[in-house]
This record gives sequence, C-alpha cells and structure tokens, in this order.
Amino acid sequence: MEWNGLAWTAVGGVTLDVQGVDTAGKGDVTLTGTLGNVMKESASVAMTYVKANLKKYPPKDENFFKDRAIHLHFPEGATPKDGPSAGITITTAIVSVLTNRKVRQDIAMTGEITITGDVLAIGGVREKVIGAHRAGIKEVILPEDNRVDTDEIPDELKSTMKIHFAKTYDDVSKLVFVK
Repeated sequence: MEWNGLAWTAVGGVTLDVQGVDTAGKGDVTLTGTLGNVMKESASVAMTYVKANLKKYPPKDENFFKDRAIHLHFPEGATPKDGPSAGITITTAIVSVLTNRKVRQDIAMTGEITITGDVLAIGGVREKVIGAHRAGIKEVILPEDNRVDTDEIPDELKSTMKIHFAKTYDDVSKLVFVK
C-alpha cells in the first residue's frame, strides 16, 4: 500500500511517498528510508495514538499486535528525511495497514500528530501545496493552525485544488479513507 505525504526540500515542495505492509512481528513499527530522529519520533507518536484508539481503528486481526508488525518505507533512501510534518501521513499508513482500509490516492496530507490525535502546524505550506499540484494531487489536508498560511498559495492553485483543514486526526480520517 502507498500513501501521499507532503515535504519541503531545498528545491521546493514535493510529495512524500510512504509504502507499508504488515509483516511477522510483535506489534511494532519498522521504519526505513534514511529518516532523522524527529521523523522516527513522529512514527512512535503515531503508533501510540493508534494503539490508544483501537476502538476507532479495530485491527483486521484481533491478534495483530501479538504476531504481526508494520513496516513503513520512505522511498529514495539516499535522500535524508526529517521533521514532524509527516505525522498524519504516518498515522494514516499505520491505520491503513492495521485495518486493511484503502486510502484515496488523489489526496495528500501534512501535519504533526500528537499522542492525543491533535494535528499541529507545520512549515512550508505554500511549497508543499505547489509540490502536490505538480504531482497531480487534487486535494490536500493541512493543519487548521496553518489556515492563515494559505494566503501565500497562488490563487490559480486554490481554484483548482481542494484544501481541507484538520484540528484532529478524526478530521483527517473522515477524508482519507475510501468509503
């Protein structure tokens, strides 16, 4: 399975591909793809949030955390990746693998996640939305606290893309999963 995050690089905004599968294991998350410490912490926070909310996101197998694990890979392994803004993408990936729910491929997201599911502001909004547009993404999810930053997004993009705002992961989950 694959999901679309958004990243901000020295050359501008890009989509951040995330791949994930379930594997044999003991309920942990393995991360690969040259990730920095902050991004690894985001994955730990995301997993804690999901485990604390299993009633909302029941596993496809009731024994999932006893004999299964999740492996998330961020392609382009030679490119270092760091920062908290992939938090809601990582959370979505974990929920998707855990529950076997499909995620819309026409939407990309960015936002820091907390262990209580709050979605926090991130940087590089303008660049990330431009990067999503270049990649053919039709809708993006941004933190509610970044609403003020959308003034920096070119009007022609705002008229061709749908921009959603999330205060909590519940807001994100209502948008990303295929009905």
